[in-house]
Amino acid sequence: MPFVETGDLRLNYRFDGPEKAPVILLSNSLGTNLSMWDPQATVLGEKFCVLRYDLRGHGLSTVTPGPYTIEQLGRDVIALLDALKIESAYFCGLSMSGMIGMWLGANAANRMKGLVLCNTAAKIGNTETWNARIKDVRERGMASVATTVVLRWFSEDFIKKSPEVVEATRQMLLQAPPEGYAACCAAVRDADFRQKLSRVTARTLVIAGAQDPVIPPAEAHLVADGIPGASYLELKAAHLSNIEAAPQFTEALLKFLNEPEVK
Repeated sequence: MPFVETGDLRLNYRFDGPEKAPVILLSNSLGTNLSMWDPQATVLGEKFCVLRYDLRGHGLSTVTPGPYTIEQLGRDVIALLDALKIESAYFCGLSMSGMIGMWLGANAANRMKGLVLCNTAAKIGNTETWNARIKDVRERGMASVATTVVLRWFSEDFIKKSPEVVEATRQMLLQAPPEGYAACCAAVRDADFRQKLSRVTARTLVIAGAQDPVIPPAEAHLVADGIPGASYLELKAAHLSNIEAAPQFTEALLKFLNEPEVK
């Protein structure tokens, strides 16, 4: 696996698709790794250069001391692009990584050809809930939250129809480094973009899950309404819409990517 080293951080990344094509950067959600984008990588890679990476504290990337911040995670994206000599890219992030996308859109729009913010909100959860989860994970490991969390990531119908996918996702969550997970929980806990959405100037698509109990559609709608010119799409899915509604998600992503860039 290739790595980019910046300061005390080593970021694991992967390329798929033609080298000279426009770059689409896929950023994983809390507790997952770059493989969460497997349903999209092959199709996108037919026309685009697909860049995936493991967030700081996740997958094969370094677990640096926490807590982290969304700004820190956003700067990791810029460091990755700089190290790979990529001037600009499309960015797609889900849940926590959607917040990273908001930061990038407000602070590094010149590096973003466009943003796809999926199953995310400007403010996610509350301090007490995040602190309880951080405590659980630090004291009892990922097994203390994995089953409960993953059952909120998929709809009841999908859980019945595709138990093997749900179990594979649970195993991915179980393998997440507890300290990295806890440090990212703190980043989400402390992030609030409700008064900053108007500063996002990059072209944006917001994707929501109609059955998402983590980020209800109304919360995602507020993101779309707050970002000037943003589009909104609701899929029949719960939280991991890119997995549960993979064909529809990928189709929407391709449509967005193929739209003419706004100069």
